[in-house]
Amino acid sequence: MSTANNTGAEAGTSHSAKPGERPIYILMISMHGLIRSENLELGRDADTGGQITYVVELARALAEHEGVEKVDLMTRRIEDESLPASYSTPEEQLEDNARIIRLPCGPKRYLRKESLWPHLDQMVDQCLHYLRKQGGRLPDLLHTHYADAGYVGQQLSLLLGIPQVHTGHSLGHPKRARLLASGRKAQAIERQFNFERRIAAEDAVLEHASMIITSTQQEIDEQYSLYHHFDHQRFRVIPPGTNTTRFSPPGRNNIDPALQQNIDRFFADADKPLILTICRPELRKNLKGLIKAYGEDAELQAAANLLIVAGTRKGIRELEESQQQVMQDLLLDIDQYDLWGKVAIPKHVTQDDVPEVYRLAARRRGVFVNAALTEPFGLTLIEAAASGLPFVAPDDGGPRDIVRNCRSGLLANTLDSQSIAFALKEVLTDKNRWRIWAKSGLVGIKRHYNWQAHVNAYMKQVRQVLHKERKRWRRQLVITLDSGKSYMPLVNSALISDIDNTLLGDKRALKQLTSWLKSHKGQFAFGIASGRPLESAVAILKEWQVPTPEVYITSVGSEIHYGARLIPDTGWANHIRHKWRRDDLAIALQQIPGLTLQSAENQREFKLSYIVDAAKMPSIEEINRQLRDQQLFAQLIYSHGEFLDVLPIRASKGHAIRYLSYKWGVPLRNFLVAGDSGNDHEMLVGDTLGVVVGNHSEELEQLRGMEQVYFAQGHFAAGILEGMQHYRFEEIKPQAPLP
Repeated sequence: MSTANNTGAEAGTSHSAKPGERPIYILMISMHGLIRSENLELGRDADTGGQITYVVELARALAEHEGVEKVDLMTRRIEDESLPASYSTPEEQLEDNARIIRLPCGPKRYLRKESLWPHLDQMVDQCLHYLRKQGGRLPDLLHTHYADAGYVGQQLSLLLGIPQVHTGHSLGHPKRARLLASGRKAQAIERQFNFERRIAAEDAVLEHASMIITSTQQEIDEQYSLYHHFDHQRFRVIPPGTNTTRFSPPGRNNIDPALQQNIDRFFADADKPLILTICRPELRKNLKGLIKAYGEDAELQAAANLLIVAGTRKGIRELEESQQQVMQDLLLDIDQYDLWGKVAIPKHVTQDDVPEVYRLAARRRGVFVNAALTEPFGLTLIEAAASGLPFVAPDDGGPRDIVRNCRSGLLANTLDSQSIAFALKEVLTDKNRWRIWAKSGLVGIKRHYNWQAHVNAYMKQVRQVLHKERKRWRRQLVITLDSGKSYMPLVNSALISDIDNTLLGDKRALKQLTSWLKSHKGQFAFGIASGRPLESAVAILKEWQVPTPEVYITSVGSEIHYGARLIPDTGWANHIRHKWRRDDLAIALQQIPGLTLQSAENQREFKLSYIVDAAKMPSIEEINRQLRDQQLFAQLIYSHGEFLDVLPIRASKGHAIRYLSYKWGVPLRNFLVAGDSGNDHEMLVGDTLGVVVGNHSEELEQLRGMEQVYFAQGHFAAGILEGMQHYRFEEIKPQAPLP
């Protein structure tokens, strides 16, 4: 039996802040699709559907709660000639204390969600920079939506010490399983959907997030349970609301005549009841099965017309390839069953029209049908019930909960077209039961699916999360630093280099670089980011006569020190201590074949280092799995094919540089970072100016072609100098001080 709390109770007393508790600042992140405050273009493509409605309406509803100070909904800025200019506006108001924030991420043009993954590190950097520019307080809570935003939110949560709440909306594991079961080839699926990275990100979020919100219990029991880091205790079921100011029964008002004419022109007998479906033209929505159910049942055709609202389109040829195929098959099937005059597929039904379409179907004593092969939730069923329209839905996932709460429809096996047809006739032919279901739906929506009930339950759970996490999360990122000990507070740009095989290796080129550093001292900060422990780093730099760095990032990013006096950044140590159990990890790793501890000087408070026998060592994924089975949490960094460093989950060279950027107000685009191996990977991607020296290891070849990662021809320090020239690093101008 699940232990997850079902908090989708009736609306009641508002869960406001307790005496002494300040209202909270919530940062929501939703990366893909098209998000704006009005005229949502739902169904425009596969990425612009129910999730978009949910995040916009949730942001609005939260903003009205007295326990919320403000809500920012962060998404990707899109500048694309084929799209309205509204998606390129940096900031858009939703309510007095809620707004949409759009940040650059990857190319300016619109991208499908599967193509966003290489650019998500840039979004992390953009978010950090944005929060720093705002000054004042940080968000109290991050709420992320879908796997892509989950990845961004997890990185921000680790860097800033802010608890993360996550809503998956749909999950990679079950989707991949369905596609494989349909006969698709695994390789083709991976190329199209990038499932490996998505599922890894989902698993990492499950491990890290303080709370996972789902719409139904089925999501927990049958979908999330497929993941390695599944833990019932972190889940809360909070059904979403619906905007009942938009969706309501027909009443006495007339339906918009132009809209009604746009629909009725398809029908030979427009007065018959309407079977209505609203969905994107996707295979999993099973429009083919619905047409078969209608086309093979003469009684159903005699009883009702069929209205298919499949988004707004200029023409089928302009749709995505997969959607083109669905629409072409749909037209061919309509022709095969000779359904002309009985089926309507209008091209232009806007989101503003959708409530009217539900009301038209309800006025004609029709039925709404969701024929999807699987349905995690079923927002359209809630909209139909709120419109006084009974429904037929898949006997799967969310619809089970909605039928139980609203008592306004039937479940059917949507894999069987005859089952769909039978359920539709059941609803249409019993007029007395139709009226009962129409009324029951309105009561059920008011009781279970209004935004006030959702937000009250949400805030109650969030307050519990914040109380629980308060002692464990370290929020202070500032240390006291006497004047003259480091230039970090004074500079506007920084050069950070790995030591071995990057900074060192060519004495002549190093002399040129050190001469440049001396002549620009105080204008640019110089730092190193090395796998070496601090003492070893100091010694080798002295041996090669390298000027004293302003900042030392050592032991693969697990330690930060400043200046000649090696002042430790205690805030960083407190930040990365989260979930770090060094002794238990050392014992567990003794059991892993192919690992031999390096010398004692390479073992640190926040680092375990091993020499690897690659022929004997299991994969990094397998080692991670074994550690998680023992509730041990660490970051594994494999480099040069022979070294393995084990760090806290918040520690790495990349995290350390982003921490420095936020802490000292130096824009990430003003950090030139240079490296040669796998443990430099994370600091080279994102918004930093990455330089890969010519003598780099094969591990970094995967970065070739990425934006702001320059592959130098020169080796060692000569490669750094080449990269500085490429980026015109010396020309970076100081900016106005950040708040």
